[in-house]
Amino acid sequence: MFEILYRPHADPVKFPLTDGWTPMILIIGFYLFIVLKLGRDIMAHRQPYDLKKVLKVYNLAQILYNSSVFILITYIIFGKRPYNLNCLITLPLDHPLKMTERLVAYSYYINKIMDLLDTVFIVLRRSFRQISALHLIHHVYMVVGSYVMIRYTGYGGQVLITGYLNVFVHSVMYGYYYLSSQYPLIKQSLWWKKYITILQMVQFLLIFAHNAWTYMQPNCGVSPYVIFLIFFMSSFMFVMFTNFYIQSYIRPKKKTTKEDTKLN
Repeated sequence: MFEILYRPHADPVKFPLTDGWTPMILIIGFYLFIVLKLGRDIMAHRQPYDLKKVLKVYNLAQILYNSSVFILITYIIFGKRPYNLNCLITLPLDHPLKMTERLVAYSYYINKIMDLLDTVFIVLRRSFRQISALHLIHHVYMVVGSYVMIRYTGYGGQVLITGYLNVFVHSVMYGYYYLSSQYPLIKQSLWWKKYITILQMVQFLLIFAHNAWTYMQPNCGVSPYVIFLIFFMSSFMFVMFTNFYIQSYIRPKKKTTKEDTKLN
């Protein structure tokens, strides 16, 4: 059963933090220890840190990073056109664009590790209520899932569509974070956050639909394990984000309506 953990890498090129399970497990373990235990204990008797300047730099960096990856993937998919979008398999090792494909997938993996800082900043600001089960599961799953794909299927391939949609959504999301952290009046406009959540839900629907279309293609070389993992991820995340949307925007609205009715 455990032999799968030691299966050779699908791609002989190993970038930093992709050569074995240990780096990824240590990162996730340290992250969970910081945000669930150590960070909370340290901040229990401290005033929240003012991270306005730090968040300004961090959010701008995320906007530029995600936008750059989005532009690069757009150029590869629609400019160079090395893929059949009906059956998106990884490029052969001798393909002229193989190193570019590797760098795109690796950049996405590193970005998922960078995203863990979101929770660290929440802890430092003592906004513990923002650390929901959805928040933690999403961040941990994205790091682990990205590593698993690189390890067992190689860089790129079917998951490229997932990354493509995800970096677009994150560009928009971190744009909102930047504006809301620098301009409090924007933060009070809930419709921004509401539609970002809807955008995330649409993202998972599109990922599911593309994956279903690939699954229906005859003689497609995409691994059935990859198909299953993407089905699971997109379905699970859609359900989680839908629940978040209902709890955050629909139920409070109904509650307010009932209270207004009682007052009238």
